[in-house]
Amino acid sequence: MNHFELQTLLLCVTACFCIYHTKESRVFPVTFLNVSKNSTLQQLLVEWDVSDSAHESEQEMVFEIQVSQTEEKNVVWIEYYNTTLSKLTKPLFWSWDSELPLECASHSVRIRSKVAEVWSPWSSWETVLGLDTSDADKPLIFPEDKVVQEGSNFTFCCIGGKNQKVEKIIINTSSLVSTPKRTIVRTINEVSLGAAGGQAISCTFNGSGYKKYTGTLLHVGRLPDEPKNISCETRDMKTAKCTWNSGNNVYISGKYLAQYKLFDWFSQKTLCSEIQVSRSEEWCVCSWDIHQQMTYNFTLTAENKLGKKSVNFNFDVAHRVYPFQPSDLWEEYVSASKVKLYWTMEPRDKAIELICQIEDNHPDGKVEWHNSSVVHSNTYANIMISGLQPYTIHKFQIRCGAAKHFWKWSEWSKDLTITTKEAAPSGKLDLWRDITPVMGGRNVTLFWKQLPGFQANGRNISYEITWENLEEATEPEHISISAPHNSTRICIGYHSYRISITAKNHINSSSPSEIIISGATDNDAEEKINGTDKEERVEGTDHGIWIHWQPRNTFDGYIVDWYNFPNSQPCDFQWKRSGFNTSGVLIDAVAFVPGVRYHFRVFGSVANKASLLEKKVGYSKELPPSDPDVKIIGLIPYSVSLAWDSYRTDGTQPGFIRGYNIYVKSLPGFNLKGSTKYMAPDGLVWCKYTIKNPEEKRFTVEHLVPNTAYELAVKAVTGGGETPITQTLNINALDDSNKIYLPLVLGIIPFVLITAICFWKHKWLKDYCSQIPSPDRKVLSFDGFKVASETELKVSDCIPDAVTLESKSEAKKLNLWSQRSMLEERKTAITDSSWLPLVPNEDGDFTYSSSDSEAGIWHLKNPVYSSSAAHDSMPYQNLRMLHTSEPQPLPLLYQPQHDIEIMNKDTVVSRRETMIGDTSLVYISQMEVPCSGSRLNDLYCSTEPGECLGYNLSSDVVTSISDGDLEQYSPTSTSTMGTLLPD
Repeated sequence: MNHFELQTLLLCVTACFCIYHTKESRVFPVTFLNVSKNSTLQQLLVEWDVSDSAHESEQEMVFEIQVSQTEEKNVVWIEYYNTTLSKLTKPLFWSWDSELPLECASHSVRIRSKVAEVWSPWSSWETVLGLDTSDADKPLIFPEDKVVQEGSNFTFCCIGGKNQKVEKIIINTSSLVSTPKRTIVRTINEVSLGAAGGQAISCTFNGSGYKKYTGTLLHVGRLPDEPKNISCETRDMKTAKCTWNSGNNVYISGKYLAQYKLFDWFSQKTLCSEIQVSRSEEWCVCSWDIHQQMTYNFTLTAENKLGKKSVNFNFDVAHRVYPFQPSDLWEEYVSASKVKLYWTMEPRDKAIELICQIEDNHPDGKVEWHNSSVVHSNTYANIMISGLQPYTIHKFQIRCGAAKHFWKWSEWSKDLTITTKEAAPSGKLDLWRDITPVMGGRNVTLFWKQLPGFQANGRNISYEITWENLEEATEPEHISISAPHNSTRICIGYHSYRISITAKNHINSSSPSEIIISGATDNDAEEKINGTDKEERVEGTDHGIWIHWQPRNTFDGYIVDWYNFPNSQPCDFQWKRSGFNTSGVLIDAVAFVPGVRYHFRVFGSVANKASLLEKKVGYSKELPPSDPDVKIIGLIPYSVSLAWDSYRTDGTQPGFIRGYNIYVKSLPGFNLKGSTKYMAPDGLVWCKYTIKNPEEKRFTVEHLVPNTAYELAVKAVTGGGETPITQTLNINALDDSNKIYLPLVLGIIPFVLITAICFWKHKWLKDYCSQIPSPDRKVLSFDGFKVASETELKVSDCIPDAVTLESKSEAKKLNLWSQRSMLEERKTAITDSSWLPLVPNEDGDFTYSSSDSEAGIWHLKNPVYSSSAAHDSMPYQNLRMLHTSEPQPLPLLYQPQHDIEIMNKDTVVSRRETMIGDTSLVYISQMEVPCSGSRLNDLYCSTEPGECLGYNLSSDVVTSISDGDLEQYSPTSTSTMGTLLPD
């Protein structure tokens, strides 16, 4: 390369370097700037530009924009705007949202640019004047009716008119005093939701001018909620409707409420717009014509002044069919169980294939539903309903839905009430019986009730009952019982019987129900099991009484019967059946009353024939029983005996009597031997004795302290417990008198010993008893009883043991009874083999004779000879015949060795008896029976063969029976009496 070429190359490089350096270091100042404002949006609009060379060179530039409030002389906003210039970006634009209303103050803007880290000079300030510089005469406040979001900050200003200054600012009800200035700016931080109409803000001014007050409203709200519960449907396939819930979108009232828009993306059409919902409503509706479009892809948008929200969804018209309500129903009867319903067909429904549901309401509250397809015609639709209950009131309602792509039912139609036709009763009756033996047969009380599934199916129901003898060829008997009766009584004999019952109306009868009554004898009693009336106890529960039994393979079922109200009328007889494989059944406690004893019978059934198996008794719930009526039957220094014999332990009690508790209370801390301590609910401590046998109704409390007061109480115990101790029996233990009588007893003992020794002396005893006749001596040879030289017995001095009467008339004259009360203890029969008659033989001695009955001779035993009392005591006082199971000796003077027989009035005649009057009366007793004495035993007297005197308990008379004839004798009330006894 020559020197010229090298110099040329150097010049080119230098030129390029200079050009590049000049380009990089070039500054593009702002050549144009314009500032305006949008009062509605409260925005500053800035427009500026640089030289064309910057655009042509497509410079990457940075612009710094400053905004200042002119009056305050401060920059309130700085922003850096980055851009790449081009021919298409002329001029440049920027906007700024001012928190302070632009009317409140003048705002200025300036801009500078930067290229390659070199800033251009600032442009001059471009100012937009506020109203604070105006010469208006009236005061102003900005912004007006502002809408802000909850929680944001709100700035406002008050501007006075010409020659006016702000005096006071009022926010709602709060008043703020400010420094007097023409323009005042205030900011409310984090505003909250207020009244629906907005919050009031006002300013007052002083100075000249005709208006010194101005104000505005602040609206605080939220963004609208997303639409919810969107539903679209068609009723006739011609129009469609969408509904949705607006949610909480009504935070801003009036003209600031949210608006909704429904847009379809398939058709690119807005179907509904500017849909508003009032503050009192929550649902929005949008309707449109379908035409040929069947599917939609929607966007639903909710928008208010603060923002918007939207939701997307699809809608297929064929899958959202909501038919119209059926109307004008009427019926056509087909049979007793079938009916056809008709209703008017809406023209718009003809294009829809329907399925309908019929609601059948019964008078008893039962509801049934029937689903069926619909048969269409030109003007109406119909549906067949089968399986209805004959002769029943039915109230129908109908609603329909689309058969294909079912979505939801239509509204229910109005009610249609009909009554189906009558038919024969369906089902069977449950028949049961209660048998009571009577003279010559049995009374059978029949009960019946409807089995599940039984239906009368008509009016004028009657029950036809037929019974027939299964052992004799007789005509069946029949009766008819009208409803609503469910029981009757018939009388049958001792043979087996079949009893049947049917329900009948004027159409026909139901199927019969039968039971068979087994044959019986006169002595049969169904109430007894194996000859006993024993009942097994059962326990009640909260749900009822569980009745159990021993299952038998011979039965095909079991029946339990009982009375719901055993102590009242009507008793409400009930029964319950159970299957063959069961061993118990729970009797529901609905009708049971606590404290009432219920009796149950368990029957086994086979081939309609029932047999009594078991008997039960129990309570649904036992209650505490009543307190016994306690009496003191013995009281000695160390014990007291109590008795409550009259206390009943039967079904009158509210529970099974399981025993008794005896409570004793006396000295604190003192415990009676054999008792346990019992703490009463009131805190008192008692000594407690327990009797476990409910029939043991006597008790002796021992180990008492003499001369001490005691409180006693006797409580009966059942499964329900016992009643609290509220009433007591107060006693005082007697003093111990043994210490007083002990010296006296010790003094008597020697005397008794001496007396006993004297009695041992035989000679003295023989002399003392010299008047007692020897058994071997003849009766007429007693020396002490002789009168002069005659061998004559004085009846007044010799008390006979037996008296013989010869005639019936004499027996009638005897006064044999003194008190009617003596008859209550007649159960002891006095039989003594020593009472055989004695007759004299050829040697003058007395021998036994058994032939007197043939001659009509009876012997009267004198009870005087049965005494063991002291000789010197009153011989006829306190005569008592003990009421025991064995014959007892009578308490008279002494025991005779033989009976003395007086054959007739010619044998021995007492002068004393002759003076009395009737010579045929051989003996009159000298014994006097006190009025308070016990009754004698059965008294019999006979004076002729085949005749006897008997005692009638019901009439208190003595009856003489002879050859089948009855003669009655009223008892006499004489104070003397004799005892008549046959041989």
